[in-house]
Amino acid sequence: MNVGCFGGGTGLPSLLGGLKNNPWLSLNAVVTMFDSGGSSGQLRDELGVLPPGDILKCALALSRKPREARRVLLARLPTLEHARLGGHTGGNLLLSMMQSYSGDFLDAIDGLRALLGCRGRVWPVTVQHASICAQYSDGSSTRGEIEVDAGQSSGRLVQKVWLAPQVSIHPVVAQAITEFDAAIIGPGSFYTSLMPIFLVDGVAGALAGVKGPVILIANLLTEGRGMAGFTAADAVARIEETVCRKVDVVITNVKGPSKEALARYAVEHKEPLVPGKLPAHCEVVGGEFWTGEIARHNRPRLAYAIWSVLSRRLLGHHNDK
Repeated sequence: MNVGCFGGGTGLPSLLGGLKNNPWLSLNAVVTMFDSGGSSGQLRDELGVLPPGDILKCALALSRKPREARRVLLARLPTLEHARLGGHTGGNLLLSMMQSYSGDFLDAIDGLRALLGCRGRVWPVTVQHASICAQYSDGSSTRGEIEVDAGQSSGRLVQKVWLAPQVSIHPVVAQAITEFDAAIIGPGSFYTSLMPIFLVDGVAGALAGVKGPVILIANLLTEGRGMAGFTAADAVARIEETVCRKVDVVITNVKGPSKEALARYAVEHKEPLVPGKLPAHCEVVGGEFWTGEIARHNRPRLAYAIWSVLSRRLLGHHNDK
């Protein structure tokens, strides 16, 4: 099965790491390209290259020996006097240099994939430069991934998000998406990792070509005071409105961690994300995905839940015949 996973940040690499050992899946990561923070943002500003960080993390997750590769490529170079390259990760610099050398970001990613022996493809949703912008319920607005996150964490309610300037999907990536058997969205920061992908011109049209299910992996927690009361149903409504296509399945956590862990996150105004009133067309798949003290999905359990949905919905039809 040719499956597309949409997102960025830490959520997408974790999902890919859990799915990559399934021999029945051909994996594709469609990655957000609007990272304005840290090494990625600095390279974007200094060298004029696309932000490499999320692409690099996904390639590492799909690599043959992720532990060794991470140790080398995620190490930061020492800051040297008169050197602008200090403080960046080796992998970010490598990808940026490959992009500068080839002049084509897709070629640079393919080179990195070959180097790492990746099991799957990594696609940037666009190769055009843009920033994520948000308007809040108090009328204020802000620009940049870090700033948008900070605004809603401080208690401002996001009313709408958009890209400036408006950018288009890469035609090769659009064609790849139409050939997916299913689309998996999340987990990840809703307004800065997930929504920006679907705001790119052409993504909604490409998704219309996906014959199988659109699956949303609901986050374990809300993301600060500006998302108080936010539910999986709210996420579904925003995504459906943006891509003009129904979300068929929501995978959600049904059991929380210890009271101590919840109390620790409550200090940051992060609460367990509840399903809410989901539409009738949306199948809910619940599971115990939060098994540790840190808010991360249990990889094997999440991979099994996704496989159960895909096999039932995509292979079941063949059995009927």
